[in-house]
Amino acid sequence: MKIVMLAAGIGARLGSNITEPPPKVLLRFGGKTLLQHHLEIFRQLGIDELVLGVGYKHTDIEREIAALGAQDFVRTVFNADYREGNIVTLWAVRNELCCDAPVLLMDADVLYDEELLARLVNSRHQNCLLVDRDFEPGDEPVKVCVRDGEIVEFRKWLSTEFDFCGESVGMFKFSSDAAQLIIAQTALYLDQGRRHEPYEETIRDVLLTSPRGMFGFEDITGLPWIEIDFAADVARAETEILPLVVTAAAKRRALKAVDGGAGRGAAQDL
Repeated sequence: MKIVMLAAGIGARLGSNITEPPPKVLLRFGGKTLLQHHLEIFRQLGIDELVLGVGYKHTDIEREIAALGAQDFVRTVFNADYREGNIVTLWAVRNELCCDAPVLLMDADVLYDEELLARLVNSRHQNCLLVDRDFEPGDEPVKVCVRDGEIVEFRKWLSTEFDFCGESVGMFKFSSDAAQLIIAQTALYLDQGRRHEPYEETIRDVLLTSPRGMFGFEDITGLPWIEIDFAADVARAETEILPLVVTAAAKRRALKAVDGGAGRGAAQDL
């Protein structure tokens, strides 16, 4: 399975005192860039390839890919208009999304536990969103509203009745058919001059006009993750989320070692 990741933005809302801050995918947590954290998880889950939609300081990202020895795993697609909305980056990677196999689309500025992505990869839903019910209300989170088991809204502001609501993690799985519909909707937005729209709006349009059951979701409430938009998010990612991610990974390794040891013991008994 291929992952297409949007990593072209400037990250202006971080409010850094640095004149030219690094791309958010090159921010460091626990001594590793966010890109390295992504790659370690992708390899654990057997992902075949990562395609990065890049723009701002793309040569720095290329250098980090080389430093990580990941040139055979990562390809980049350059968006020269990266100062416009992320919908333009989505358009730049359109050929990577429109393929004959399922594809994952995700934001680059997320630090998360491996289990989040594993649930998306292994979901029974062909088209799937991740939902966290434990979130702070406000205008910033992209919300996923569910009624009678179906997604009825996907937006930052609420406009319909729902049974429960959660925050979108910014990770998606799409079938080939759904991806083509989303790219067609993206083309429509750009033809209308709507180049500063959030790319999620195109997903929303397709989701809300699709037949019942075409889109599903996985509830990841309780798993550690954070989207890094502001300076406070950087601090929280380092001091709060990263320790939880590291602890969860260590527990998985310990369980795997125990299971492996039990298996070897059983084999020796035979």
